[in-house]
Amino acid sequence: MEKELFVTDLDGTLLNRRDRISDFSIRAINGLVDRGMLFTYATARSLVSASRVTEGLSTKIPVIAYNGAFIFQPSTGGILSREGFTEGERDRVREALDQHRISPLVYSFVDGIERVSWIPRYENDGIRRYLNQRPGDPRFRAVFSPDALYEGDVFYYTCIGEQDELQPVFDLLSGDSRYRCTIQQELYRPEYWCEIMPALASKANAIRKLKKMWGCTRIISFGDAVNDIPMFEISDECYAVANAVDELKAIATGVIESNEDDGVAKWLVRRMSGR
Repeated sequence: MEKELFVTDLDGTLLNRRDRISDFSIRAINGLVDRGMLFTYATARSLVSASRVTEGLSTKIPVIAYNGAFIFQPSTGGILSREGFTEGERDRVREALDQHRISPLVYSFVDGIERVSWIPRYENDGIRRYLNQRPGDPRFRAVFSPDALYEGDVFYYTCIGEQDELQPVFDLLSGDSRYRCTIQQELYRPEYWCEIMPALASKANAIRKLKKMWGCTRIISFGDAVNDIPMFEISDECYAVANAVDELKAIATGVIESNEDDGVAKWLVRRMSGR
């Protein structure tokens, strides 16, 4: 019998507009996991942020965070797999950001502790919203100089702002094979996010690793945005929620109900009840 791995995106897919999973979806998915369904999520969020918005969801399984840069065991916070930058790659990113006068959120391990660093005097509305949505986040580290901003073992950069100020950085670094970059408008918001990751950090690569760890034979995925396209391309079946972008719907196996209507959970219940 084929062993299937079910993987969902979070924001705009499993999460509703209130950045939560409905009680129905939690009960349905946890019940199916208890019966043996292999289910996980793949998100651009950190484990800290994802754990908050998925509160109540089963933590029995490894999860994919930071767009595939890490696979974590959520019950312990243990790192099962990670991708990173070389020192030269980090220097090139800093040079590109300085050239275009962009002050990013920098994700790193400083003295072995996961941190998100930023310079308060360069905050814009998008950065303030990001910080205000995560009160008490132990990763946050306000710094006051560029050298402190880029300190430690940096593994991820997020730039938030207007599209026209971020696009040149995206164009510059996305053409360099050492990096994987995304740029897209924030869900339900006017600002854009440009994210810069190691080349091998992708949901698709992390899902392949997880598929091998669990000895699965098939991948079935769910998503809503353009950054889910690589995940869809390596899946045996892939389903876009009704609120997904047209580019994703065009390559999907099918379109299911929206994130507001528990589309992923309802599809899983129908699929597993048919066995």
